[in-house]
Parts: sequence; structure tokens; C-alpha cells
Amino acid sequence: MTTQFAYMNAINELLESAYETNKDIIPVIAGKVADTVMADKLIHTIGSGHSYVPALEVFGRAGGLANVNCMMDPDVLESTGAMRGSAVERLHGLADIIYDTYHVEQGDMIFIISNSGRNALPVEMAMRCQNEGVYVAAMTSVTQSHAMTSRHESGKRLFELADAVLDNCAPKGDGCLDIDGIITGPVSNIVGLYLINTVMSEAIRIMKDRGFAPMVFQSQNVDGYDNDAIWDKFRGRIKHF
Repeated sequence: MTTQFAYMNAINELLESAYETNKDIIPVIAGKVADTVMADKLIHTIGSGHSYVPALEVFGRAGGLANVNCMMDPDVLESTGAMRGSAVERLHGLADIIYDTYHVEQGDMIFIISNSGRNALPVEMAMRCQNEGVYVAAMTSVTQSHAMTSRHESGKRLFELADAVLDNCAPKGDGCLDIDGIITGPVSNIVGLYLINTVMSEAIRIMKDRGFAPMVFQSQNVDGYDNDAIWDKFRGRIKHF
């Protein structure tokens, strides 16, 4: 679809690219999500800065799987200050502190979301999860990561440490428009929401095809629905319930 707006046109093209790039890996990750839910394990999500948006998208929301545990650690949120957040995500050792706070278990899986994939937090979280037997699905810009060096002492970037990678296809710098020399039009989160919701909905379809009915949140604003069974089952296991 072509519109009069340059940003909409760019997004439409990018979503097509994201589909073509990820169409083979989406069923793999969705299958892993289904396996994890059916084993009564948790799906953790983490992202710092604006990469936190897709991590939050699938947590505790209408139409979302109950088994999702978003790592809403205050140190990774921009509510503590944008400049502070940018500095904190480069700190070595922070990932271990967050990991231990959220009681991640072997057999769980995690979505680690980082557009650049170069900072210590996503790199070390991927390393820790791999060491602990936690399946790592990364969401990152492979293009941007290839164009940048790691800020971690290992020299590794997130996409090199994951079991599976969702590529958000964002260009270097995350801007899809050049308006008379101004780079603007961020895309990573729009594509990220598109990809992670596709994975989750495909996982639900897979589970239903297997004869398994996963617990899924319903809107609290629609009469006739409640989520009490979900709260009762996962209270104590999911930190922010």
C-alpha cells in the first residue's frame, strides 16, 4: 500500500522485508514458545531503553500468554533518566543481578531485545542464559550489529549468542527517513511488535493444534471475562503480578 506519507510507505516496505527475512525462523521460535508453555515454564522478556517496548508488549495484556515474565528492572527503564539508562546498559555485571532477581529456571526461555546488540546487558544476559540452560531468542537489527563492534569485553554481539534471531531489519541508526539531512522515522519497535506478536499468536495456534489450551489474558474491560485463574496460578512465580 502506498500513501501520501513517507513514513507509512517506509514502514509498509519494512514490514514486508521483515516477513521475508523472518518467515523461516518464526515457526521455530513459536514452536519453542509452545513447548515452554506446555511444560509449565516461563517466557522471560527483557529490553533496555526503547527496546523495552516489545518486551512489555507481550506481558500481562489482553490476548497475551499468561506465562510471560517481563523483567521490568528499574535500572533498564528510561523512567530513571534517559542518559542514565544508556550508561547503565553498558555496565558489566548488571545482567547477573537482574537474572538472579527474576528467578529464571532451567527449561525457561527468554526474549532478549536490543537493536544494536552491542552493550554489556544483552550480551551478558544471553551468556548467562546459555550457561543456565535457558533458550535465548534474540530480537535485534542484524544490519546494525554487523556494522558495529561490541562494547563487551568478549567482543560478542547479541545475535552471535542466541539460539534463534528475529531480525527487525532496522537500518543503522534506526531511522528510515532522511528529511533534508535529518535522519528520523524510528522503526525498530514497530517491527519488533509485529514480530513478537506474530510469534506469540503462532505459538497459541500450535498449542491448539496439539490439543492444548494455553492460558491467555482477556480484556478486563469486556464484560463476562476475568483473569483470576491466571493470577492465582502464577502469583509468586511472575515477579510483577
